Amino acid sequence: MKNNVIVLSGPSGVGKGTIANLLKARTDIKVSISCTTRSPRNGEIHGKDYFFITKEEFLDKIKNDGFLEYSEHFGNYYGTPKDYVSKTLETNDVLLEIDVNGGALVKEKEPNAKLIFLAPPSEIELRNRLIKRNTESQDKIDERLSRLNYELSLKDKYDFVVINDDLEETYKIISTIINNLKGE
Repeated sequence: MKNNVIVLSGPSGVGKGTIANLLKARTDIKVSISCTTRSPRNGEIHGKDYFFITKEEFLDKIKNDGFLEYSEHFGNYYGTPKDYVSKTLETNDVLLEIDVNGGALVKEKEPNAKLIFLAPPSEIELRNRLIKRNTESQDKIDERLSRLNYELSLKDKYDFVVINDDLEETYKIISTIINNLKGE
């Protein structure tokens, strides 16, 4: 049985990281580790949460076709390293927790990838989650929310859309989707 590349996308603060962590803890799926040029947030660990690299290292990887997808977001680069995903696919499904543009790029390079869009129940709830996260300034929160309509406009390009209204219910829906992919 072939292992799957599964993309989980959605707006900032919608709960992608939380769902990815639940899947990692409760299933045998492996969550891909992205490269980024941003500074680590409090508690984040290099090689576990992200590969924190310099802009120069990132640009070198781009030149050498080292990413499945990459983008610049809020002044920093993010990318999914090809070699990490290929190696992990040998033994497990791989979950990519990436933005909506990245999802489209992965689908181009990996046509069999399955895309799941995680949507917020409302803009107000999303704003509350971003504020509660307490990791960014109000300006950064506003910047992230300014992309919401654009991100939501791309959800129809995804194979599945799941509204993250209740964390456990959302986890159950997404894990069922992933389990059903094994039978395809």
